[in-house]
Amino acid sequence: MPAKKSPLRILAAAAIVVVGAGLVICTYALGLDNQSVTGRDYIQYWAAERLLAVGSNPYDPALILREQQAAGMTDPAPKVTLSPPVAFFFALPLGFMSAKTGLIAWLLVSLVCLGLSIRLLWIEFGRPTTGYHLIGLCFPPALACLMAGQLGIFFLLGVAIFLRFNRTWPWLAGAALLPCALKPHLFLPLAAVLVLGSLRRNGLRVSAGFLLALAVSCALTLWIDPRIWSQYWQLMHSVRIMEVFLPTTSVALRFTIDRGAHWIEFVPTAVACAWAVWYFWTRRERWEWNRQGILLLVVSLAAAPYSWFSDQAVLLPAVLAGIYASETNPRSWALLALVGVGGMVGVAEAFQLTSPFYVWTAPAWLGWYLYAVYSKRSANALEAIAN
Repeated sequence: MPAKKSPLRILAAAAIVVVGAGLVICTYALGLDNQSVTGRDYIQYWAAERLLAVGSNPYDPALILREQQAAGMTDPAPKVTLSPPVAFFFALPLGFMSAKTGLIAWLLVSLVCLGLSIRLLWIEFGRPTTGYHLIGLCFPPALACLMAGQLGIFFLLGVAIFLRFNRTWPWLAGAALLPCALKPHLFLPLAAVLVLGSLRRNGLRVSAGFLLALAVSCALTLWIDPRIWSQYWQLMHSVRIMEVFLPTTSVALRFTIDRGAHWIEFVPTAVACAWAVWYFWTRRERWEWNRQGILLLVVSLAAAPYSWFSDQAVLLPAVLAGIYASETNPRSWALLALVGVGGMVGVAEAFQLTSPFYVWTAPAWLGWYLYAVYSKRSANALEAIAN
């Protein structure tokens, strides 16, 4: 039985964390200028919330450009979020902050979410004493997400809460997946299994929790701007995101075969959804989200029609699961180091998230996870297959 930690030690540890986070934030804030604030993807969310807070159209490119240029942006083109307005209400406080203050708050919340996600995953995987979960603090996609001010860490927290509580508090687990609705194309195979899983008792509660959270969020946003959905669809009809090369295997496949055949981009997702339905249905009586569901998560990201490297922060549960399944396998560690260092190169060199450099990353995480979990040297993986 582990020794009980004294309240004084817990308080001291908490103080160290708070002081350390404070120093990081202060150092970060002192180094911020208008260019570094407006050069991040965060600025698109800030501008949208700024407009929503005053009752204006958060999807109007002209209004967005005005707000962003007022914050110091020099680019002639606006940075517009393409996320649907399903969770706008919860980021509304950004609309009442300056761009710089909002970025500091965004970073602080992201750091808290990352730390909480790591903690929840550590608990879910049995509170191991190895300390491997701390790898999450230097997980390249998570660092890229922090640097860009993107949403991947919020997806990670939602998935971590879901994995931790889907058996005990299914309503909470379902509601926690709400942030994932901001980029639903990343989770289509997983969503297909959630729908099928609603046929089971806990699965129905999970789906109900998600739908309730979605309804409340949409209602609150509509209360502020009743026309927001029509504004969103108007924007989606005017953008040409399908004409831009995005660093995914799906987009690379389309550009290789026929750049104008947009349907090719959705073939990997369709195949992944069909596989996910079969995979779940043949294992429905022994389905566990912290085992089979993690593979589903990795496949969903690898087959997504378009995504960013920062979105792969949500794959941290798969990385930790792979590490725990093959911690005695030196080849698995070598492959993990290879993929991790490759991703860190992109972060260190500050490659744009649109860079073709990142095309290989999602398939690489999938390949490493399959090797780590299903390697013959992994007794845990062999037992999982046997069951």
